[in-house]
Amino acid sequence: QVQLVESGGGLVQPGGSLRLSCAASGIIFRIYVMGWYRQAPGKQRELVATVASTGSTNYQDSAKGRFTISRDNAKSTLELQMNSLKPEDTALYYCNVRVGSMNYWGKGTLVTVSS
Repeated sequence: QVQLVESGGGLVQPGGSLRLSCAASGIIFRIYVMGWYRQAPGKQRELVATVASTGSTNYQDSAKGRFTISRDNAKSTLELQMNSLKPEDTALYYCNVRVGSMNYWGKGTLVTVSS
């Protein structure tokens, strides 16, 4: 059974930083592309960043230069370091893995950027 559990969200002021974590179980973590997505109120879920088994990364344009995705295959964890946060980064952030034809999601962790 695939499980993804996110943590690390919270309230932060504009310009601040947060580090999100995702603990994965039930999969051979090291072989899969892992991703972070987010969903802001009233908007569709969108890709933030992905990291492949090779370590190759891909970022949404708004995340480039501010966010860094990383993985620890030994611990089966995925992280997202977010710097220079903006109010428009406010959203529920989800960890994702696609296994075959199935997409798996965590329950999300809420990030609120506000003064």
